[in-house]
Amino acid sequence: MGCLNFSPSQTTLAPSLFLLLLFCITNIAEAFNFTTISFDEGFSHLFGDSNLVRSPDGKNVRLLLDRYTGSGFISSSMYNHGFFSALIKLPADYTAGICVAFYTSNADVFEKTHDELDFEFLGNVAGKPWRFQTNLYGNGSTSRGREERYRLWFDPSKEFHRYSILWTSRNIIFYIDEVPIREVIRKEEMGGDYPSKPMALYATIWDASNWATNGGKVKANYKYAPFVSDYKDLVLEGCPVDPIQEFPFSACYESDSRIVNKDYSAVTPSRRASMRKFRQRYMYYSYCYDTIRYPVPPPECVIVLDEQRRFKDTGRLKFGGSHKGQKRRSHRRTRTPVSEDPVI
Repeated sequence: MGCLNFSPSQTTLAPSLFLLLLFCITNIAEAFNFTTISFDEGFSHLFGDSNLVRSPDGKNVRLLLDRYTGSGFISSSMYNHGFFSALIKLPADYTAGICVAFYTSNADVFEKTHDELDFEFLGNVAGKPWRFQTNLYGNGSTSRGREERYRLWFDPSKEFHRYSILWTSRNIIFYIDEVPIREVIRKEEMGGDYPSKPMALYATIWDASNWATNGGKVKANYKYAPFVSDYKDLVLEGCPVDPIQEFPFSACYESDSRIVNKDYSAVTPSRRASMRKFRQRYMYYSYCYDTIRYPVPPPECVIVLDEQRRFKDTGRLKFGGSHKGQKRRSHRRTRTPVSEDPVI
């Protein structure tokens, strides 16, 4: 449910609807200003044979997953920093084992030292909600995952919602519908763990049965195929570059400055309040509170004491998949929380 069809009277029915109203009120005056492009203006087919379908005007793109292949597309250029965004609608009904990813990466160019910024949406059994995670890697630091996992305050298969990644030399912000859900501020101590090389934008749908749902215990069921994810109103704002040219990218100074001064590059006080509400209610794993993996939190972590008290030393919530009104559940400790997610 988005802001445009939200009824305030529904706040008496569910706390999550009331939170959505707060998000809408907080951010309605802070709408982003950007230019959308068609598929042909900035993207190309990545894989999946005929499983990528474009609308006649090229503004809408559909990715399909069947028992033979998934599909994906990639930006035609790589960018030295930027704002990457799309309206996305996820598959409905039974989606266990399915992963829909919207991310930036340069793994095709820098195989052992790649950078990456991820939205990964994880399917579920029928009647259970989609979940998703954000992550970042820098300079091939895949052994130092920086995952956070969350629920959503809406059903992402019912209508389109905007998912955005801001990446500058000083900060990274993940947005959903103009609500910032996570900010990483660059610190010198991060060194090469902070993404610093040009990246392309990707969108993919694929079978992740070996890990996506309940640690791989629940697989994709192709009786429900094809699984379909839809994309429109694509945004690529940044400086296109040749990834193998010499650093630094001095030609991108003007573009970088323009992005830094855009409205989406700052977490204003009202947006920060929305981010805090989201994280309090919908985040159920954070690497910053996973003291088994990281006895000393990574340098970019900002430890919020009220937030920390809600999590176990595994970085997971003490009370199942929600912060309130749930009975305590037991979860097996693990050093790899990405592969041990309960069906919630």
